[in-house]
Order: sequence, then C-alpha cells, then structure tokens
Amino acid sequence: MNRFARISHQSMALALSLVSTAAFSGSLVGQQAGLPRGGAVTSQLIVQWRGESERALATVSAAADQAATRRGVMLSLLRRTADGARVLKLSRALPIAEAEALAREIAAGDPDVVYAEPDRLLQPQFTPNDTRYGEQWHYLGNPGGINVPVAWDRSTGKGVTVAVLDTGYRPHPDLAANIIGGYDFISDLFVANDGNGRDGDARDPGDAVRAGECGGGYPPVNLPSSWHGTHVAGTVAALTNNGSGVAGVAFGARVLPVRVLGKCGGYLSDIADGIVWATGGSVAGVPANPNPARVVNMSLGGFGACGVTLQNAINGARSRGATVVVAAGNSNTDASQFLPANCTGVVTVAAVNRAGGRAYYSNYGSIVDLAAPGGDTRNGAANGVLSTLDSGTTVPSGYTYGFYQGTSMATPHVAGVAALLLAVRSALTPDQVENLLKNNARVFPAACSGCGRGIVNASAALGAALGGVSFTNTTDYPIPDNNANGTTSSLTVNRSGDAGSVVVEVDIRHPNIGDLVVELIATNGSIFTLHNRTGGSADHIIGSYRVAAGSIPASGTWRLRVRDRAYGNTGYINSWKLTFGA
Repeated sequence: MNRFARISHQSMALALSLVSTAAFSGSLVGQQAGLPRGGAVTSQLIVQWRGESERALATVSAAADQAATRRGVMLSLLRRTADGARVLKLSRALPIAEAEALAREIAAGDPDVVYAEPDRLLQPQFTPNDTRYGEQWHYLGNPGGINVPVAWDRSTGKGVTVAVLDTGYRPHPDLAANIIGGYDFISDLFVANDGNGRDGDARDPGDAVRAGECGGGYPPVNLPSSWHGTHVAGTVAALTNNGSGVAGVAFGARVLPVRVLGKCGGYLSDIADGIVWATGGSVAGVPANPNPARVVNMSLGGFGACGVTLQNAINGARSRGATVVVAAGNSNTDASQFLPANCTGVVTVAAVNRAGGRAYYSNYGSIVDLAAPGGDTRNGAANGVLSTLDSGTTVPSGYTYGFYQGTSMATPHVAGVAALLLAVRSALTPDQVENLLKNNARVFPAACSGCGRGIVNASAALGAALGGVSFTNTTDYPIPDNNANGTTSSLTVNRSGDAGSVVVEVDIRHPNIGDLVVELIATNGSIFTLHNRTGGSADHIIGSYRVAAGSIPASGTWRLRVRDRAYGNTGYINSWKLTFGA
C-alpha cells in the first residue's frame, strides 16, 4: 500500500500573500475569529470637489458644515488622497448609516461635490500570525489555492473531529493541542515497528525501510521515515494564530489519529477496521471511540479494485454521517485503477500545482470529484505544501516543518474544508457535504483534464452552506494599460432588504497586481476598496473579500471597477461574484 506523497525535506522562504480587507465595526481588539456583521462606525468622510478648487483645499464648504451641524458634528480637513479627494475628520464617530446620510446631504447641498462617502474603517480579514503562514500559498486565493482566509471569518471547524488514517502522529508543538484520542490499528509487528500490535498509542515511531526490505525488490533504495501522518494532520488542523509555525485549514477542529500505515504500508483489513472505529462503529477487542469523526481523511491507496471489505467500511462510515475524503493517487494515470479512490461514496481528490493546473504526478479521470493543492517541488521545495514534520531520519528526533508534494497533500485540504462546513451545519449528510464542495469549486485557471469539478473553494462552499445567495458575472472585461478611469463590470442583484455583510469573490488576471486598484461600487454609489496597488509584480488577484455594506439596498446594480495605474501591462476581469447572507 503506497502512501501518495513525494517527499522533499528542503525549506525555502517565500513571502506571498493575498492582502484582503473587510469592513470593521469599531474596536481593533477581539476580531480574530470573526468580523461583526453590523454596527460599523467611522469618524471620517471622503469628499471630492470639482476642479480641486482652492476653497476646497483650504476650508470645508458652507453646505458641508451646515449638513454636519444638523447632525451635531463638526468637520475639519485632514488630508488629500492620491486621487485628489479630501479626507474630512468628524468631531465624533458616526454609525455607517448616519455617515452615509451625511455624505448624501453634503453631495446634494453643494454642486461642486463630485462624490462624498464614509471613509470606512477597514480591517484585514483574519490573517494568522504564524511565522510561516506566508509560505502556505496553497491556502490563499492565488491560482492554485483554496481561498480559505475569508472562510475563517465564518468557521474554523470548531466542534468537528477529523480522523486521519495514516502513519499516526508526532506530538508536534504546532499540532499536539488539536490531537484528540486515537488508536493504533496495525496488527502486524513488522509493519507496526513499535514492538507491539494494536493499542491505544497512535504515535508514529517511524516507517523507514531498507532497500528490498518490503519484498519483491521494493524499495529499490533505503527510504527515511516519512512522518506522513503528521504532515497530513498539520494541513487539517495545525494550531493557528499562535505566533509560530504554520496554519491549518480547519484549525478549530480536532484530529483523531488512526494509525494504519507503518513500514512498507498497511493492510487493508487494518484500514477498514480503522474506518469503522474512527466513525463510531464497533471493532472487536478495541475500546469504543469516544470521539467519532464526521470527516475521514485517507491519503493512502494502492492499485486494484475496491473490495467488499473496504466498501463495507466506507458504507458504514457514511451511514454514521461521516464524509470520506481520499487521494486520487500519484501515478499519472486513471484513478479508477486505484483504491480507495475507486470506491463508491468517497470524495476523490486530484492535485493541482501552484498555477492551478494538474500536478504532473496526479491521477485523473471520471471518478475524480475535485482537486486541491498538492504542489510540485521540481522547481523548488517552496512550491510544495508546507506542514508539520519530525526531523528524525529513522526514529523521532525533533520537531520541524517541510514541503511535500502529492495527492496526499491535496486530500487534507478538502477534508479541512468539509470540517468548516460541518461546523456551521452539523446536520449535513455526506452527500450534501460532497455536493457543496463540488458545486462551489473554482474553475481551473490552467489545464486540468480529469480533475473533477474544479479546485475546492473554501469561501464559496461555506457561503453556500450558510444559505447565502450568490450573483455571478462571468463575462471577460479587458483592463487597458494605465487606465485611470478603470474597467467596470456590472452585476444586477434582485434581492430584497439591506445588503448587510457581503462576500466579494474576484478572479482578475493581470501580470502585475501592484498596478491595480480594485473597487466595489454599491447600489447607492458607495465605494469599497478591495485592493489598492499591493502585491508588486505578483500575478493575478483571485480571492475573496468581506464587505460590511450595512443598510445599503441589496437590490440594484453593483459594479466592480478595476483601474490600472501604471504602464506596461494589460489584463482582464475573468469573473466576479457577490454572496449575500453568508
């Protein structure tokens, strides 16, 4: 049974991040786990006067002063923006709705006003302070990423248990606090490599093998211990926002380690028992599992058809409400030839590289459901998936981090997103979880034939799980070079009531995102800046932003405006989507 992973122990620093912003309501304290949905305030306005008159530069107009006085505030000039508008300071903070009303009165009372709007106090969306989070490109909204940061504002997977059937775990300091229970199901003493058979200790003693030790000339060379389960578990739920190391996709969830792989792999019978036990079923001679899993991650597999033993175990897991997520395999061939990828009722995951195309090793085919980042370390380790590891060559030695590649690495991304969904809607069935994952996947930005419905999109899937209503524009709009007026794409929304909290997903293709200003223009003309010339020469803006639109009417025309503020490059708006009520 070959574990689906290609291993690279190299480490290379990488500092790529998609900077997203979300509207903020008052205090800079205590906003890590979620952004408030209402009650936003501001103490500033932005007003642009026609002709940039000296009067506007030196004083506030009488009409503006009168409008402010009626609301019991005073205005003072603070500074000028890069586009020539003026920032006005209010003598006290106003709720956004009142600030919007004041801005409308100022514009209506002075014919020289081009526009007036609240200077909304923005906050970066939840971004972990883990020291190596910037190297986890696979979490972001870049071409190959899963778009998870905005999802963290709504769910962290809290209350959900994810079973990782693998080599066990090491008590890594960036993971151990999220480990719960566990069991060692390896019954063969040679495979177990820990001096005994099945027991309650799921720690990984190492799976190093000598050349030929597994029989049949395999492996052809000595192989070090992989610490594979620790890497997979870290992707699911590494401790996050703890000031060190890496982040996990569902860092509020708990990992149930089920040790089924050891030296040379693992027996199907042990794996099947592990599935049954992990999801709350009964296994003779094994104590009952007090922490049944709602998600099962199997980054493992082998050549052959799905037999009755494995299929029955999967059927039982599904009957107990567990979603089973499995790797497609790393043989660059049709996944239908490999189990458990070809079993019924599983979510089969292919791997994409950093560009969002099929990774060269990934299996493919009609049984693949969707894809996730697996990485490609051929051109540098940092293009792999970064997670938790042990530094030992054969036996445990110390705690470290490393970049791996493989469908093994793609699978826990999907398992983690499944946990995010179940944390907000615990009644979801396995079929419903699968449909949410597949129906909200992102279109592949590069060639990925046979990779399923798309790249798993954490933000979109969670928005759908929360009952959000989405509106999408998929028409291409060119972004001309150095176009200060911008390219504007419109979206007609037919939804009653206030907009409230809106998630904006954008897919903008441009070779130098530091040239771009991206703005959402609401139905009442309010402007929300989503991206303002950050990111330097990085390619493309693909990700989500949360905007607190408050009492702005949802129904009407919303516009996405992209302005190119430098010479040398062109691009286009590929697609964008608004989701209300999620």
